[in-house]
Amino acid sequence: MSFTLLDWTAIVGYLAITLIIGLWFRRRSGRSVDDYFVSGRKVNWWLAGTSMVATTFAADTPLVVTGLVYTQGISGNWLWWGFLFSGMMTVFLFARLWRRSGLLTDVQFAEIRYSGKPAAFLRGFRAIYLGLLMNCVILGWVTKAMTSIIGTTLANTPMLANISRFMSAHFGPVWRGNDGAALAICVFLLIPFTGLYVAIGGLWGVLWTDLFQFVLKMTIVIAVAYFAVVACGGMTAMLESLRKMQAAAGANAANPLGFFPEFSRGLTAQPLWMVPVASFLVFIGLQWWAFWYPGAEPGGGGYIAQRIFSARDEKQGLLSVLWFNIAHYAIRPWPWIITGLAVIVLYPGLQHPETGYMMVLNSHLPHQYRGIAIAGFLAAFMSTIATQLNWGASYLVSDFYRRFVHPSASERHYVRVSRVCTVLLVIVSAWVSVRLGSIASGWQVVLQIGAGTGAVYILRWYWWRINAWSEISAMACSLLITVILNRWQPFTGNSSLVFAKGALATTIVTTIVWLTVTLLTKPEPDQVLLRFYRHVRPDVRGWKRIAAQASDIVGHRDLGSNLGAWALGCAMVYTCLFGTGKILLHQPATGILLLVGSAICAVLLYRGVVQNFKVESQEASSGVPNWIEASPAAK
Repeated sequence: MSFTLLDWTAIVGYLAITLIIGLWFRRRSGRSVDDYFVSGRKVNWWLAGTSMVATTFAADTPLVVTGLVYTQGISGNWLWWGFLFSGMMTVFLFARLWRRSGLLTDVQFAEIRYSGKPAAFLRGFRAIYLGLLMNCVILGWVTKAMTSIIGTTLANTPMLANISRFMSAHFGPVWRGNDGAALAICVFLLIPFTGLYVAIGGLWGVLWTDLFQFVLKMTIVIAVAYFAVVACGGMTAMLESLRKMQAAAGANAANPLGFFPEFSRGLTAQPLWMVPVASFLVFIGLQWWAFWYPGAEPGGGGYIAQRIFSARDEKQGLLSVLWFNIAHYAIRPWPWIITGLAVIVLYPGLQHPETGYMMVLNSHLPHQYRGIAIAGFLAAFMSTIATQLNWGASYLVSDFYRRFVHPSASERHYVRVSRVCTVLLVIVSAWVSVRLGSIASGWQVVLQIGAGTGAVYILRWYWWRINAWSEISAMACSLLITVILNRWQPFTGNSSLVFAKGALATTIVTTIVWLTVTLLTKPEPDQVLLRFYRHVRPDVRGWKRIAAQASDIVGHRDLGSNLGAWALGCAMVYTCLFGTGKILLHQPATGILLLVGSAICAVLLYRGVVQNFKVESQEASSGVPNWIEASPAAK
């Protein structure tokens, strides 16, 4: 693909807009650490929620979904659709608790919920483990995806050839060829540029660039889906071609248009266009509550918690995560899925199905839109990178440097250190992206290491007996089991089935270990638990012994109503997702019926939760509660 002056103008224009936004918020973000990392806790729900959606829309996302649809049909998306259960739990069971806690980072939770050296160790360890190590693995695989996109889009152009020639001659063979040159563009231009506007603008800059980038990204993927369908001869012709391909594939072929696996084929079968049912059961019955995964953490956490902390009050925090889950699961996926179905028709027999998305873009998107399309992929890449840099730096500064290295400096000093840490993450993530073998290898590392830890992150809010050793033992055991399974590989079957067996084994062993450790170690001191209970106010039924010491507080008994809202929320989003899909796939009657059901769930949710929502105290809505000032985190 050759670029014209118009293409380059669109790309340069996009980069200029993001830099201007970062510069615009330079003063606003530089006043304090709170302003830099949580925007002074003054963000509205629609901005915080859209930022979450933009962050999870990475450069690799359309490619991954195309690969899932190409190999497993629409039902392959249950790999990530199942995380909605976790997302809705964050909305109704945890968003208010997170915002009420008044924290700066979710890692700080360790020293308000636990006590002593184990709590301090847990906070410091998780700051480095998540903020530096895991964060840079995520940044590495996202960069790997963008490298593939640039290498495919600009393949054999003079620009890539010149970059490859220069880099390989001066820095070694890793920079040779299209992929090497594309990697150089990511490592030496795009990541540092993103780091620049993040370091300047803080979270305010990230939020507003995310909004701009999300609109741009959605415009592009909708356009790609439209022209992909046109290339197939229209939606009717594309659906007919898919049916013919299914019939020609024989009795072993599943329906690529099915929203669910075909259970009649058994637990281990993997015919064409089908996700194994065993994997599906893991996705909907295990993965969403047992696995730690960025953006879908059980109990909330990570950059999702950061956006909740930045919200104006509890209601705004809850609405931000609700909007994120609606947009993430019900609104955003269909342009990718439709493109994936078109790729099946246009390019049968692809050895690497993920490349089909870029093949559609290169071959069927009109020439005048190419520059904007590349700008859209830059937006997808940079929105994810920006959040990861700001989020990771918040851990390194607030939970390690400020807590253990230099606890009594000025706010401006910590802002300067935050900007230095952002640059550090840029350098380390660039190094990881050079070393990482593939996109899949990064994703698998993150998912496997987090298996089995999720139940602790959920129960620590609702059961007083959880202590620091519960979390430490869960993390250590999950990591150890992952190393053992990868070293000896005791399970057999295809890759999906091996993953399902390994996930189940890791979850069972890890759960047994952390429960045993919890019951064999001492509970946290009553004064620590009482302070936490008074100010966060979790459901009283898991805190009865502590609640008895806080007779001046009316105990919450809202777990049942919150679980009801969770079920309604899941039903609302899934019926909207499937209803929209049915209409797009020319089944309007079923689609309209499902959308009506989604609307009914939405009305019930509004009347039962949103309309009657009240912020319980002025302290909870006005910033950092005073009680944190007495904790080790503030010293």
